[in-house]
Amino acid sequence: MLSRRKRIGAAGVAVLMTAVTGCAGWGGGAGGGGADSINVLMVNNPQMVDLQKLTADNFTKQTGIHVNFTVLPENDVRDKISQEFSSQAGQYDVASVSNFEIPIYAKSKWIAPLSDYIAKDPSFDQDDILKPMTQSMTADDGKIYGEPFYGESSFLMYRKDILAAKGIAMPAKPTWQQVADIAAKVDHATPGMRGICLRGQPGWGQLFAPLTTVVNTFGGTWFTKDWQAKVDSPEFTEATKFYVDLVRAHGEAGAPQAGFTECLNDTIQSNTAMWYDATSAAGSLEAPNSPVKGKMGYAPAPVVKTDSSGWLYAWAWGIQEASKKKDNAWKFISWASGKDYEKLVGEKVGWSNVPAGKRASTYENPQYLKEAAAFAEPTKNAIEHADPNNPGTQPRPAPGIQFVDIPEFPDLGTQVSQDVSSAIAGKTSVDKALKRGQELADDVAERYRSRLAK
Repeated sequence: MLSRRKRIGAAGVAVLMTAVTGCAGWGGGAGGGGADSINVLMVNNPQMVDLQKLTADNFTKQTGIHVNFTVLPENDVRDKISQEFSSQAGQYDVASVSNFEIPIYAKSKWIAPLSDYIAKDPSFDQDDILKPMTQSMTADDGKIYGEPFYGESSFLMYRKDILAAKGIAMPAKPTWQQVADIAAKVDHATPGMRGICLRGQPGWGQLFAPLTTVVNTFGGTWFTKDWQAKVDSPEFTEATKFYVDLVRAHGEAGAPQAGFTECLNDTIQSNTAMWYDATSAAGSLEAPNSPVKGKMGYAPAPVVKTDSSGWLYAWAWGIQEASKKKDNAWKFISWASGKDYEKLVGEKVGWSNVPAGKRASTYENPQYLKEAAAFAEPTKNAIEHADPNNPGTQPRPAPGIQFVDIPEFPDLGTQVSQDVSSAIAGKTSVDKALKRGQELADDVAERYRSRLAK
């Protein structure tokens, strides 16, 4: 066990490791460093690729500022951003960071505050940014350090026609027990269809993204406010056993290897009747070429002891503190996260491709609502009810809903997820998995308790 505990150490802190998903992509190096150019390092998600295609003919044409993009798969870009910002190399002016990294980078003074730029740029309209997004990018000093490019929460997606055929009405605010009961009733409703899809693939951003929200609403937590590890507590154990039992009884085939992409494919291919996951998935389910378009319903994230339980995540823009071109970097961020950019995407690429989930005005735009009518309001509601500072039933030592916002969490969460995934596979028990997880979590907590004692 000692060797497992040692792995959550300097390496885990220096590099904020794995990610929610990673996909094959392409990229280049940072370009020239001219006065009228900036270097941007970003993830290769589809919305970011759209941005790259639109930049020269729009942002550069308007401002004269050339943008040199380096575009990498998610796992690779996180490692590169962590190395770049921690070393303050200054090679990149702007990078795509999430609400996980931003508070950590701000505390380390690796990322530049944006509050002064926001104050001088009223057309950006910070008040239009959904409040939870602003809060998640605000550091302890009260300053904003990032602006969202697009955001998401989580909700329950279900086949309206399958439930209707069984005479089942989805509750307006389902509990997890109600979801489990429905999963049992719709399991094998059609040949090859399972009751529900839940991530079982190891990873802090895979399995533990949905599972930590379940832990929260069952009354559990990774750590108490005074840094006591609670991974093997009755509440954490009950939530994990519920999740594991549900996916083993009525979940997808190959669940221990199933992540976001696998569950998305299962839902599109009618291999599952329900799916609890990211609100961003709805755009794919309702795409013009989707076989399930118009058949899906969207309900709030299921709860037990809390009023809401959806997570909060955003790909956002941050400026490296070492950048010598902060003014131009802000101009790029203001454009890329602005209202006019969403309109540009809608008109040039299509309204279903708009990087949504960040602005209230998006959900008042009739053109966007026409395309996203089925899921727009549930998505907005999920984001607005997400509370990273109070996601459970007791105070927390660090913010975060589906994660604990400390540098050690990617390593900790990934290691514990490997054992929980093994429990889903039937290779170990939840009790054994969480006992090992408790030792790992206590190793992390001990460091924080020691710092508080000094």
